[in-house]
Amino acid sequence: MNPSEVFLADDAATVAFGARLAEQLAPGDIVSLEGDLGAGKTALARAIVRALAADDGLDVPSPTFALVQPYDTPRGPVLHADLYRIGSPAEVDELGLLDTPEAIVLVEWAERSPEVVSRSTLRVLLSIPAGGVGRNAVLVPPGKGTQAETL
Repeated sequence: MNPSEVFLADDAATVAFGARLAEQLAPGDIVSLEGDLGAGKTALARAIVRALAADDGLDVPSPTFALVQPYDTPRGPVLHADLYRIGSPAEVDELGLLDTPEAIVLVEWAERSPEVVSRSTLRVLLSIPAGGVGRNAVLVPPGKGTQAETL
């Protein structure tokens, strides 16, 4: 895989990208979704969950207040978490995100837990490009620091 950055021009591009990511995921995968507020973490997670569930109309709320939202999908359990309101990395242990090997785990604001980031099978770094249109997604495989990889 060559280093690269994926530009997602609009919501449709984000949904298509999420579907491509979902095709690559397997039980036990932990996906860290990182980036500033408004960079598209929830939009991408929603697209991934809907693709895994094979249901474009599935209600996928942001787990900001629930912290973890579980889904049963044809591909197995999916846990969609949001660590934005976590006060310390120690609180992540109570969520059990890293204790469910049969689940695909999507974690927004994963950078708030070094353990989640270190155990991620894929990191997706999202940002809004200069000009404020669309979003950039940089894929970082395990053990690669911040080196980008192509999906």
